[in-house]
Parts: sequence; structure tokens; C-alpha cells
Amino acid sequence: MPEDQNIEYKQSWHDDWLKIICGFANAKGGRLQVGKRDDGNITGLINYNRLMEDIPNKIKNHLGIIAEVNLFGTEPNNFVEIIVPEYSVAISYHSRYYLRTGSTTLELIGSALADFLIRKSGRTWDDLFEDRAFVDDLDMSSQIKFMNAAEKSGRIIIEDNISGISLLEKLRLSDNQKIKHAAIILFGTDPGRFYPNISVKICRFGKS
Repeated sequence: MPEDQNIEYKQSWHDDWLKIICGFANAKGGRLQVGKRDDGNITGLINYNRLMEDIPNKIKNHLGIIAEVNLFGTEPNNFVEIIVPEYSVAISYHSRYYLRTGSTTLELIGSALADFLIRKSGRTWDDLFEDRAFVDDLDMSSQIKFMNAAEKSGRIIIEDNISGISLLEKLRLSDNQKIKHAAIILFGTDPGRFYPNISVKICRFGKS
């Protein structure tokens, strides 16, 4: 079996492989098998007794997680398998975050790291508050158009003379005068000022 999203082979143990375990934990889980070549053929391990003790402790001490560690086969055709579950919280190795994608373990940095941490927190980017934005940064005319269209379609009920901020709160786009990212994208006078690389895609489904 070749290496893929959920399996990696190493001929010997190195502490750097904790990055791979971290990547599995942050993705869908996976298995690291030590004592095998890249093609999956067994090369065997000499110090397997020591590894069976060291590896679980290193995983716990450096990553703060628990992984199942098993020994398969007999010397010289043996290997150690580390089974890593998926974790719902973000796991770091020496304050760095790694993610398994395909047969590669990547370090997350910049916007990729920010998006990853947001997802692991159970939120999405559009649900976060924009501290730089205020109600005045929103276009009231676009909100009025939305209210008219919403009433016409019957999807939601809009109270008479509802204020802009009350509409946003009704749509869960603001809270206590704080504006969410989604409000800027939907009703902002100049969304590009806040998010220069933003793009919006709209899909309309037919009656079928």
C-alpha cells in the first residue's frame, strides 16, 4: 500500500516524525508505521522495545495527546505502528501547527493557519466580528433592497420601520453594535477596503 492521506512509512524513528503525528491529529487521523520503506515493505527494527516506551511518552509530552502504539511481527521483520485519532481541537508541536494533506505533512502559516484555527474553534470566517467596521460602513440602500426582496419572497418577516442595526441583529450579522465579516460582504459600501482579495460566488437553484 503506498503512502496516502492516512498512512506514512519510516524506516527508523526520529523525533521530527512528531510533526507527522501532529498533522494526522489535525486532519482525519492516520497511521505512522516505523520500520518500513516508502513502498510499505518491512525493514525491521532493532530498538523496538525502547521505542514502545519512548514514543507514547514523547507524543504525550510534546503534543499533549494520546496515540495507540503497537508492535507487529517478530525480529527482524517487525515494525511499530502509531495510530493517531482525529482531534476536534487544534494540536501544535513546539507552538507550530501541521496538517496532513495527501501524502504530505505541511506546516500551516499565515492565512491558512488563521482559517484552520477558526475552523477548529467551531466558527467560520464570516461569523467573526470586524473590529475596524461600524454601522456607517454599511450601505443602507442595499439593506432596504434586501428587506423588500425578503418580504416579497415571504422568506422572512420584516417589521415596519426596522432600523439597519436591528435588521443586522435579526439576520445574526451583528451583536451589541459589533459588525460581522458577513455584514461587510453583503451590505458594505466598500468591502474591498477591508478584504482586498475577497470574492463572492452566488448559485441559484432551479425548480427541479
